Amino acid sequence: MKNPVLDIEVAHGNGTEDELLMEALVQRDPDALEELYQRYGPVLRGVVLRVLHDETDAEDVLQETFLQLWSRAENYSVEKGKPLGWLITLARRRAIDRLRQRSAYRRATDRFEVEAKHPSKGVDEIHSVERNACQDDLRHLLGKLMHRLPPSQREAIDCAFFQSMSQRQIAQTLNLPLGTVKTRIELGLRKLANVVVAAREKIV
Repeated sequence: MKNPVLDIEVAHGNGTEDELLMEALVQRDPDALEELYQRYGPVLRGVVLRVLHDETDAEDVLQETFLQLWSRAENYSVEKGKPLGWLITLARRRAIDRLRQRSAYRRATDRFEVEAKHPSKGVDEIHSVERNACQDDLRHLLGKLMHRLPPSQREAIDCAFFQSMSQRQIAQTLNLPLGTVKTRIELGLRKLANVVVAAREKIV
């Protein structure tokens, strides 16, 4: 929806329309957010998609970018450049963060699976105790957060990390395709990680 006040200000040469939209956004004008989304949503989605190569993740990051824009519009200043350039920077940073998280989830999944299949041999007693304590802490934390997951994801993660089953074993036990098991574990880990990150940010 066009904002008639903005149209009048632009017509009188009081600033670029994008900058005026940002000023309106600081005043919590939802029309300004909608206008920026309509103008630059496709551009930002393209930026994110080039980083992630995943349609679903790209849509999530795009929404997160505009939520950040809505909640932190006051962080923008003309000294940082044009609004579009600032938005592209926000979107690219969020996309890179999501890519790093995705890689971390996969590495964690691989480590857990390798550990379940090939437990370390010859570790001295102190290291063994420390490792068991860390595993107990992890199980306790996961156990507290598991109830937030959909049943299908909760079941897959329970098999992987509480019953030490490989992904192939889970697929056979649950009579599911291997790809479905991998997806459920990855999505579940992603949700668990988001909860942990949110809790950490509140503490910090």
